[in-house]
Amino acid sequence: MGMTMSEKILAHGAGLDSVAAGEIVWVKVDGAMLDDILGPRIEIAEKLDLLGARIWDPDKVTVISDHYTPPANAKQAEIVKFTREWSAENKIKHYYEFSGPCHQLMVEHGRVAPGQIIVGTDSHTCTYGALGAFSTGIGSTEMLGVLATGEIWLKVPQSIKVCCEGQLPRLVMAKDVILAVIGQLGHQGATYQALEFCGSTFAAMPIDERLCVANMAVEAGAKNGIFPCDATTLTYLKQVQTPPGTPVSSDADAVYSRTLNIDVAELEPLCSCPHEVDNVTAIKNAGNVPIQQAYIGSCTGGRYHDLQAAASLLRGKKIAAGIRLLISPASRTVWEQCARDGILTALSEAGATILAASCGACLGVHSGAIGAGEVCVSSTNRNFIGRMGSKDGRIYLASPLSVAASAVTGRLTDPREVWEEGAAL
Repeated sequence: MGMTMSEKILAHGAGLDSVAAGEIVWVKVDGAMLDDILGPRIEIAEKLDLLGARIWDPDKVTVISDHYTPPANAKQAEIVKFTREWSAENKIKHYYEFSGPCHQLMVEHGRVAPGQIIVGTDSHTCTYGALGAFSTGIGSTEMLGVLATGEIWLKVPQSIKVCCEGQLPRLVMAKDVILAVIGQLGHQGATYQALEFCGSTFAAMPIDERLCVANMAVEAGAKNGIFPCDATTLTYLKQVQTPPGTPVSSDADAVYSRTLNIDVAELEPLCSCPHEVDNVTAIKNAGNVPIQQAYIGSCTGGRYHDLQAAASLLRGKKIAAGIRLLISPASRTVWEQCARDGILTALSEAGATILAASCGACLGVHSGAIGAGEVCVSSTNRNFIGRMGSKDGRIYLASPLSVAASAVTGRLTDPREVWEEGAAL
């Protein structure tokens, strides 16, 4: 019986010829990522000392302060300070601060390669599957074991094959595709399973768009999301000076729990309505929803491709009176590239406020939290109650193009409504 991509990677990590879905295996970890919110904690440091343990391989550990940077209060500042000092004490060379959300930095700085097993203290660690890795989020206690031993036990997940064929319709982005997938699967439809993305639609996507898709696999309950490594992947790895790793592909006779086929030709701009990511509908059917804030950023929707698309739509336009359009580039690198190419200028001239590269408003701890009764349309990954501030606020998730269009009209808007013919993405 053949194996899926995820099964092959876990088999290699376990030192076995083969594994099957449902088996529990001990695997060697190729990389561990810790962020400031759930990574280095005082209790973890104390337990490592109590065990008399040292970090198994500091070169394979990456620590990123992103959720609480820039700190909004003394408590956040103390957490970042502890994270910084702990990393220095433990000789973690790959420590990043004020550089952007962890998932973008991991791929930009060559910390992920095809065929690797990467674990991180953030549920959206599944993002790295865009590069053909098996990556998944774990808790702080699980990370303690990884730091001490370099190993973790995992149950081999079943895989769901997600197939998309054909060219995306005009003004439809990767965010719309993954929202369509989550809308069909439901928020528990892929629980502890792998989403394996295949087909010509995904193959045509740049890495920026693949990262968006893999990032949100967990919103369907998935253990991981994964793309085949192809020429696009290898070109990107070369750009960020990352070795090609050990790419794998699924066998022709691999077993899947189900296959989900998306009719790309019928896709249109979508949104997730409050307060669940799987509450998906076409924006044109969402009704007249006035907004107070529009947000483009985070590890899901703040990459170069996203900001470039938003700037293309906004050139020559102004955001509606009373609307806050906040832009948080996905990393310092993205920020600088967009600045050089005039993208940030175009966004600012339309009325946007450019923020630091950080997690920021995505989790409502600084840089754009919403108040009671306010509505935000966002290119981020979650719209749970209280996610971006007040529990009485409402969040709609949509593509960067849809967010930009909504900022222009002051209400939830399909980008096709405001796009000018002849404009180029």
